[in-house]
Amino acid sequence: MLKKTLVALALGTALAGAGQAMAADYAIDKPGQHAFVNFKISHLGYSWLYGTFKDFDGSFSFDATKPEESKVNVTLNTSSLDTNHAERDKHLRSADFLNVSKHPTATFSSTAVKSTGEGTADITGDLTLNGVTKPVVIEAKFLGEGKDPWGGYRAGFEGSTKLKLKDFNIEKDLGPASQEVELIISVEGIRK
Repeated sequence: MLKKTLVALALGTALAGAGQAMAADYAIDKPGQHAFVNFKISHLGYSWLYGTFKDFDGSFSFDATKPEESKVNVTLNTSSLDTNHAERDKHLRSADFLNVSKHPTATFSSTAVKSTGEGTADITGDLTLNGVTKPVVIEAKFLGEGKDPWGGYRAGFEGSTKLKLKDFNIEKDLGPASQEVELIISVEGIRK
């Protein structure tokens, strides 16, 4: 009887461990404000202008043992742009930049994930912004995963990428120092 119990415990432990190693689906924790899509762009080469998008949603699947099988999908409300300056925000939402009345959402859908080192990866995907879809690469870093105090399980990442404005039909010329914008993303997901 003891032998059968030990075998059952060993098998149960092995199956539980296998279940933890499988890919899990996560919802980005936007309601709890544990996710950010920020950006920065040079202002005339003299300083940085920072901003954020306050309204977005998404999900990802992740398995630490097989990061190359991960997937990411995000939808962002472009009118939620906020640079802490109402007149500038109005201009950035206009046809000169994001044209939010014509293109109210931006989306990112991953197409490949390639491990680049311990806890780092390049996430390639299709970004649709201002009516244009282009492939981009996000340099991502795994921050950690584990149980939270409310009985859930979370995983967190940060990443960044640079976008050439003209690649996304943003033709307004802000000078040679302001041809690219850097996106800085930080997400915490709650396992579904």
